[in-house]
Amino acid sequence: MTKIKKRFVAGAKCPKCHAQDSIQLFKENGIETVECTDCDYREQQTEAKVAKKATGDVIGVFKPD
Repeated sequence: MTKIKKRFVAGAKCPKCHAQDSIQLFKENGIETVECTDCDYREQQTEAKVAKKATGDVIGVFKPD
């Protein structure tokens, strides 16, 4: 069984409960996933969705190892 590396996103607020510094980012089965450690918020994005959201306002897309 492979352990999933989860990383906290500094300064990020949960869109559901508005808790700050509670958002974790990780890849699950090749899909970028964010979840809140304080509530049941969870969102998944495929690589295509991430690239589509990236605009000139974004410096880069973080891709954890």
